Amino acid sequence: MKACPCTSGRAYAECCAPFHRGEREAETPAALMRSRFAAFAIGDAEYLWRTVHPDHEDRMHPKEDVLRSLKEAARTLKYMRLTILDAQGPEVLFFAAVFERGTDRSFVELSSFAHDGTGWRYLAGETREARGLAGLEALTVATFPRA
Repeated sequence: MKACPCTSGRAYAECCAPFHRGEREAETPAALMRSRFAAFAIGDAEYLWRTVHPDHEDRMHPKEDVLRSLKEAARTLKYMRLTILDAQGPEVLFFAAVFERGTDRSFVELSSFAHDGTGWRYLAGETREARGLAGLEALTVATFPRA
């Protein structure tokens, strides 16, 4: 059994793989967040593109440029662990343990999602370095330090 990269504790084949293969849509913003983290971890740039909302800034750039950037990130970054800290409506607050050649690049992000009529899509995100945040486990959507 191959564990799912979203760190749900479930097998990849039953967890995020059906989303990645286009067999199902994530039923909640948190489920989409998990599947997107797993896609980052395995380098599935096509899924990441497919699940970006039409209003997201990446959609202003040529698809091939965005895919190339996502594939490069997959080569240089290791996505180790995802922890959903809070989810309220279309917003999901999460901690991502990410490393680049042994350097900790972990972050906390407050992501916003919107339904496009087919499924939930990633609309926008605001990130903070995890090292700069005290009391990480106690953070909520309401207490996240927004810009």
